[in-house]
Amino acid sequence: MSETMWPKIAPVLMLLASNVFMTFAWYGHLKHKGAALPLVIGISWLIALPEYMLAVPANRIGSAVWSTAQLKTMQEVITLLVFVVFSVFYLGEPLRWTTLVGFVLIMAGAAFVFLGR
Repeated sequence: MSETMWPKIAPVLMLLASNVFMTFAWYGHLKHKGAALPLVIGISWLIALPEYMLAVPANRIGSAVWSTAQLKTMQEVITLLVFVVFSVFYLGEPLRWTTLVGFVLIMAGAAFVFLGR
C-alpha cells in the first residue's frame, strides 16, 4: 500500500476495529444480564481502552486527508454496520426490515458529508 493511501485507508480499518471493541463494551453485557453491574462496568472500561487506543490515532492519521465532519460521519456509519453484525450474530436479535431501512437512510444522509470532496 502506498504512503499516500495510508491516511485514507488507515482510519477506516482502525475505526472498524475500535467499533468492535466499543460495541462489545457498550452492549456485550446484555448477553449476561445476571452479572453484577459494577463488574460489567469494570469489564466494559477494560474493553473500551483498546477502542480509544485505535480511535484516537485513526482520527489523527485521517485528519491528514479527511475533515473532522467526514471522520465523525465515517465513524458513525462504521458503528451502524458493526452494530448490525453484532446484534444479529452475538446477541441473536433478528434484523428487522425497519431497522435496516432506517440505517440505510442514515447512511444515505451521511453520504452528503462526502460530496464535494
